Amino acid sequence: MRFMVIVKGGEDYEAGAMPSEQELAEMGKYNEELANAGMMLAGEGLHPSSQGVRIQYDGDERSVVEGPFGKSEDLVAGFWLIQAESKEDAVEWVKRAPFREGEVEIRQVFDEDDFGDELTPELREQERRLREKVEQGQ
Repeated sequence: MRFMVIVKGGEDYEAGAMPSEQELAEMGKYNEELANAGMMLAGEGLHPSSQGVRIQYDGDERSVVEGPFGKSEDLVAGFWLIQAESKEDAVEWVKRAPFREGEVEIRQVFDEDDFGDELTPELREQERRLREKVEQGQ
């Protein structure tokens, strides 16, 4: 099972505060543990929302809204994409993350089988080709 671990922001994050050398070292160690366990598929930090944009859709209309956005604690500051045996396994690993404050959210990523018959054999093949292309590009 794949899970998206969503790291929530905060005031310091939105203000552009960077982690200390110690915090970077602790996170690097944790990321190595995830990678060595074969769990880490991806993981990155994000710039503050003041440097981002949102695209809003209304029928055929598109509008671009410049950041910053909303409450800092509701924003995404970073993420991991991990592979775990179960939600409980993902929770146990994420509890070990070297955070001293804040919040993360863990959400399971959809797999092909979650879509049932709506994901036809043709659409499954299209998905397989796309994943292959993405893997080759990395």
